[in-house]
Amino acid sequence: MNEAMPQDETIDGFQNLQCLAMEWCSLTGRIPIWLSKLRNLKILVLLSNRLTGPMPRWINSLNHLFRLDISNNSLTGKIPMTLMEMPMLKSDKPAIYLDPSLLDLPIYVDSANGKLQYRMGSAWPKVLNLGNNKFTGVIPQEISHLKALLYLNLSFNNFYGEIPQLIGNLAILQRLDLSNNHLSGEIPAALQILHFLSEFNISNNDLEGPIPTTGQLSTFEASSFNGNPKLCGPMLINHCDSVEAPPISIISAKQCSNKVIFVIAFGLFFGVGVLYDQLVLFRYFG
Repeated sequence: MNEAMPQDETIDGFQNLQCLAMEWCSLTGRIPIWLSKLRNLKILVLLSNRLTGPMPRWINSLNHLFRLDISNNSLTGKIPMTLMEMPMLKSDKPAIYLDPSLLDLPIYVDSANGKLQYRMGSAWPKVLNLGNNKFTGVIPQEISHLKALLYLNLSFNNFYGEIPQLIGNLAILQRLDLSNNHLSGEIPAALQILHFLSEFNISNNDLEGPIPTTGQLSTFEASSFNGNPKLCGPMLINHCDSVEAPPISIISAKQCSNKVIFVIAFGLFFGVGVLYDQLVLFRYFG
């Protein structure tokens, strides 16, 4: 298409629309505010366009939205806190059909495993995909509020800071991709309890320290962690137990051995001195 996304706020008439997919259309411009009028929208897919600007703060007004894919665009700014208040991503209840007067049609999806069919659109997994944009800032701890998520993708952005500890609260998460950002610090131990995690990628960041060797993280291959030179673990070339002891410990050992030699020498000197005194006293008073 290679056209501008319509920005006219007066666009109306699609209140019953549940699924809107405009992907690979080379659409330019911002995410328009008229989308906020689609109150029954459950699925919004705008991936692989040329959209710019920030993510709109009104996103949480779409009360039934449970699948948001705006990956492969040029969106900027920080993740708005309103995103953490999306009702259907916070609730662990299934995205069941709420209005019996509307038809819930099946969805056919091409995947690596072939074509998948979901008998109802509301049965589609709950997804938040912001990958391959220009988002920045820290990943907010409040992202842990989205406990219904099965798939979270924040890869190929400019996020920095530490991985939030509370991501471990996303108990049913199956796919997590935080790769190709500027994340730092250690891998939170809380990620070990994500027992349903089948895909995990934190490669190409600035993470450091040991990779947890228990729980689900220990099941992933090196490709999930590569590109973090300061990380160590059994699946990497850099094993944590191969790190050399710091020089200070060698110096301390030498100092300790010197002290032992001094004490032994002092004891021998003191013993000889006492024996000499005893011999002198015996000669004069014996």
